[in-house]
Amino acid sequence: MNKILVIEDNDDIRENVKEILTLGGYKVFESDNGKTGTELAIRETPDVILCDIMMRDLDGYGVFHLLQKNAVTKAIPFIFMTAKTERADIRKGMELGADDYLTKPFDDTELLNAIETRLRKKQSQVEFYSKNVGQLSALVAQKEGLKELKAALEERKVRTFKKNQEIYFEGDRAGGIWLVLDGRVKTTKMAEDGRELMTGIFEAEQFLATNTLFSDGNYVDTAVAAEESHLVHFPREQFEDFINRYPDVAGKFIKILSSQVRSQEEQLMQLAYHSVRKRIAESILRLYRQDKGKGSVSISRVDLAALSGTAPETVSRTLSDLKDEGIIGKKGSAITVLDASRLEKVKN
Repeated sequence: MNKILVIEDNDDIRENVKEILTLGGYKVFESDNGKTGTELAIRETPDVILCDIMMRDLDGYGVFHLLQKNAVTKAIPFIFMTAKTERADIRKGMELGADDYLTKPFDDTELLNAIETRLRKKQSQVEFYSKNVGQLSALVAQKEGLKELKAALEERKVRTFKKNQEIYFEGDRAGGIWLVLDGRVKTTKMAEDGRELMTGIFEAEQFLATNTLFSDGNYVDTAVAAEESHLVHFPREQFEDFINRYPDVAGKFIKILSSQVRSQEEQLMQLAYHSVRKRIAESILRLYRQDKGKGSVSISRVDLAALSGTAPETVSRTLSDLKDEGIIGKKGSAITVLDASRLEKVKN
């Protein structure tokens, strides 16, 4: 029988939630404040924790912070219950690493669905890690600090992002970095004239937001899942500790950061000096090389326009021209590179 811990200082709400979950076949533990709720979580190690945000003495954010510091409880799925609906409050909880939130008042179906979803994802994460965390071996290279980093990443919860779901927003406080386990993530910036410019595309084994690591600031772009993706979030404080303790970790991320800066500099040069046709060709080649020359890349017309700094209509015309010339093939959003050499030699 799965165990659920409910931490809620409102007696009526807590009893109602307990009754629903008990009828649903769960064993329920309850607490009317954050301090005893934290102690109960450590002692009973429930399968899911439901916690109110606004509580006296120790609020929901404090409970979550304490449980994340404890090795026994940090991987337990955590759902905030809140009467607040402002984006900033919800975003704060998700930035901290919470799995979900329920906005009061919620009905029986919403509550049970949230619990069942978290339990299913917890099981799928165990299976997912057993198959995919081996990909991190490329980061290790038989060095002490990177081995420790790999172990720490394995302990973090896997977050699932659906296609077009935002991971973080430009201007939000940077809480840490993200590792892409699978899928594809794009980063974008909004220009002053309202156009969206794509600043990067990230795939498995690549890190997001490394440009915030060595600066005490905010995210400089918005990250969105270009397809269903699984990511791991690594808090800034924990990562800074690795940087300070292990020179090999610092060296690895300096190389990653340097590579990303160089890539963005090349993109800026292309936008400044290359023709539209050349920019689109370079953008296709960039995706082609990132896919290690597999022959086909998948990107929407709008995203390719954002990546090359042009209009979707211009992208359509240019792709048609390149297709007519036998340089690429195109079917839907899939672009097949038929002649990489000619694509590289597209005139400026």
